[in-house]
Amino acid sequence: MEIRLEELDHQIEALNKINQSFQNLDLNDKQKDNLYLNPLIENAFTDTANIDIKMETGTGKTYVYTRMMYELNKNFGMFKFIILVPSPSIKEGTKNFIESDYAKKHFRDLYENKNIQLNVINSGDFTSKSKNRKLFPSSLVEFVEATRANENQIQVLLVNSDMLNSASMSNIYDQTLLGGYNTPIEGLANVRPILIIDEPHRFSSETKVAEKVKELKPQAIIRFGATFPTKTEGSGKNKIEKIDYYHDKPQYELNAVDSFNRGLVKGIDIFYPDLPENLAKNIWTVDKVNKNELVLKSNNFSKKEIIKVGDNLGIADENFEGDITYLGAKKQVGMLSNGLEIFPQMKLIPGTFNTNYQEKLVKQAIDEHFKKEEANFLRINNKPKIKTLSLFFIDSIDSYGRIVDGKRNKGWLILSFEKLLNEKLDSLINEYQNTTDLQEQEYLDFLRATKKSLNSDHQEVYAGYFSGDKNNKDEDIQKEVADILSNKTKMISFKDAKGNWITRRFLFSKWTLREGWDNPNVFVITKLRTSGSENSKIQEVGRGLRLPVDEKGNRIVNEDSRLSFIIGYDERDFAKKLVGEVNSDVKTNVLTNEMIKQILKEELQKQKPRFTDETEVFDYLVENKIASTNHEFKENGFEKLCDEFSVIQDMVLNKEKIRDMKKNPVKTTVKLRKEKWNEFKNVWKDLAKRQMIIFDRDKEKDLEEIIEKVFSNEENYVLQKINYKKQEIRSANDKINIAEKIIEEDEYSKLKYGEFLKILAKKTLINPQKLHKKIILGMRKVNGDNRYINEKTLEKLANEYKKEFQKLFENGNGYSYKELDFYSSTSIYDYQKDEFVDEVPANLIGVHLKETIKDEKYLYENPPQRYDSKDPELDILTMDYENKPVIYYGKLPRQAVKIPRFDFGSTTPDFIFKIKNNEEEKYLFIETKSDNMRDSDKLAVAIQEKYFNNLGDNIIYKVATSNDEVQNVINEYFE
Repeated sequence: MEIRLEELDHQIEALNKINQSFQNLDLNDKQKDNLYLNPLIENAFTDTANIDIKMETGTGKTYVYTRMMYELNKNFGMFKFIILVPSPSIKEGTKNFIESDYAKKHFRDLYENKNIQLNVINSGDFTSKSKNRKLFPSSLVEFVEATRANENQIQVLLVNSDMLNSASMSNIYDQTLLGGYNTPIEGLANVRPILIIDEPHRFSSETKVAEKVKELKPQAIIRFGATFPTKTEGSGKNKIEKIDYYHDKPQYELNAVDSFNRGLVKGIDIFYPDLPENLAKNIWTVDKVNKNELVLKSNNFSKKEIIKVGDNLGIADENFEGDITYLGAKKQVGMLSNGLEIFPQMKLIPGTFNTNYQEKLVKQAIDEHFKKEEANFLRINNKPKIKTLSLFFIDSIDSYGRIVDGKRNKGWLILSFEKLLNEKLDSLINEYQNTTDLQEQEYLDFLRATKKSLNSDHQEVYAGYFSGDKNNKDEDIQKEVADILSNKTKMISFKDAKGNWITRRFLFSKWTLREGWDNPNVFVITKLRTSGSENSKIQEVGRGLRLPVDEKGNRIVNEDSRLSFIIGYDERDFAKKLVGEVNSDVKTNVLTNEMIKQILKEELQKQKPRFTDETEVFDYLVENKIASTNHEFKENGFEKLCDEFSVIQDMVLNKEKIRDMKKNPVKTTVKLRKEKWNEFKNVWKDLAKRQMIIFDRDKEKDLEEIIEKVFSNEENYVLQKINYKKQEIRSANDKINIAEKIIEEDEYSKLKYGEFLKILAKKTLINPQKLHKKIILGMRKVNGDNRYINEKTLEKLANEYKKEFQKLFENGNGYSYKELDFYSSTSIYDYQKDEFVDEVPANLIGVHLKETIKDEKYLYENPPQRYDSKDPELDILTMDYENKPVIYYGKLPRQAVKIPRFDFGSTTPDFIFKIKNNEEEKYLFIETKSDNMRDSDKLAVAIQEKYFNNLGDNIIYKVATSNDEVQNVINEYFE
């Protein structure tokens, strides 16, 4: 499986801003013919040329600055870039992305014949092999001395701050770089580089590396980050601290609020366990940690307790259950006898250190994982599966297992984890073992493979990565480290090249996997111990914020992907702090000019706007005691503003994006107002009657031609060579490197012909005998070579047939619906009971929530109302139907109608209305689409139109791209 990168709107917006802000070339550049220098830009080497791009964690900064290099090369001829990152882990993440096959393919498609030559400087690279001469690393030489002669190559040097700040970059070497320089920093400065800085808050002007940045003499600096350094201006009472942006503001800003509200990152659900009140009150803070004693300070009583080495924590509080003693400390890191490492200012809660508490968190994590996994595996309408990963952060390697004699002994936490995971697997296998559903049968096979691997001598279900593993040569440990650090595509794939299940999906780390590491399919993060510090809350959840990728490599957008974040009771205010951090970019104490502009813009889009200019908006807000004349909000003024103007709600975090599941548990179902739905009963009896698609006889010849064309075409039969990745983990100077190369074997992936035919017949619904005859014709053209019978050929044949089949019937011609003599239930109607269901799963109606005024015409209990898209679904839901001939209306759940599609599966419109005028009743079904419909949307509309046109005169079907169109349909019908 290969990840497919897409051109996302917010990333293109950032690139456009960079192109607009970048300085023009200096036409007076005297060295413009020097082939190894970057062209010179206007205002080079000054802050005028520098740019800031603010993008929140998980929104694709690395993609943007990688693509930016291609853009600046295309538009301005820049071909030498230095990327400066704060840590080796971020450096490794950047390297993996730029060198990944999927990124190379994506950028090759966008920028023909262009490629990046990535040069990386690592610790140890300056260690000379020659005893008598100090030599430059080859990566440095290649970068500095590369010329524009190779027009297809962009030169990039990747370095982390410690490396740039090291003496190695300023030392004099027994070698000269082009231009006569014998120190690395001078050689780099001479090429007039464009400097890209990742995570700029780690590079404030007060840090040592800031001086090295000046020595690099970049002609332009482009910084990418979610957080930027601050600076102090003024003095005394006038002293203020402000963010240190170039030009006083970012040239492009995508803040945390926008990222969450626009669905560019996962939403977050916070879970934590209950504790008895007597334990919850007794919180102790670690006041001091030293070699001989531990000092604990009570948060509830003004007292301190000294625990000497060997003493039991029960001295401080009898609720510290179990025989937990203090073992001493090294460098301010204390150790308890149960394996917990403790730090100054860490909070300890009696009763949370025993195995039972740990098991409670682990069990909750496992349960949450499989809730996500079942939904991601058994997706509606056979959508491609999504691999589900879970990440555990632990404070003690001992609890996972120390390495003894090269092998890892399982710690108590892992033994507990395996026990709980086995129990969960047994329960699920028992639940699915008698299923007849093909999707569920496949999931059952995956569960059984997981169980088998977990209980084998070399399990591959979970993996750990700790600093102590770097030098280990054990094969199992090497596999774990390689999978976590480098094998992103393997980790989100279900099967390997030989068709075996890849069961690895639980990861453990001691806070090592932070900035620089990510995997889009992390759906559950569990903190088994407190981090002991006030880190950025967004950074703590950041490893799981990216939108997921399905088994075909497609990024999942426009779905409510959510991260479950499981924490201890001592961090139960995490959600509140996270929401505060997300909203920190928004001014909620003062009415800004931007707010007034947005309110006016929203009003002018209405048929009867209340305001015509900004002054009228401001006067209204003052008169209604929302804001004062000096623009400060009155008490609860900002909340009132949000309630009245939805556009302001978009400026702060949507409450549904970060949820405390203990304080505000979310309903997973929506209750129907059945007395209202019963007015649709006669209609639903007709809709519950199953329909069969009959293809016109005059299309039979066309179908035969398509089958002949697809299955007899030798180009659709392809070989699938097996490639193996060989990896070696090398360690030097306490840094881990993974060398990887692709080994192509003279071996081909194959399927048994019977299995191949069976799967293909199921995918195409073609009679197997007819299919067999056509495949024989195609195989003759490849000399009957059975190596062509493989998964790749199967997918190509199925996709080509589907494409041609859709073309033949895409306009609604060539087939018809025939009523059958049986009925079936849908998501909203139980045919056996002849009644509507009491409630439906909330996500079938919509993934977003909107708090609205209660509407008695709405078909579900409300508020809130659920929707999938703001435009036009939310607009339709919030229309005023009071004076309209609308009796009832509501959003239809998925699979509420189950209109059969000729290309397999089913479809359901988005809305239903019951409308009445002069005793005439009609049922209006509406499908909402965007103005620029995709081919798949057009196909769904054509199918729905054909279906509803056969159901009688009392049913109307319309497509709407806005609420105005819905209103026009209602008005037009009754005028």
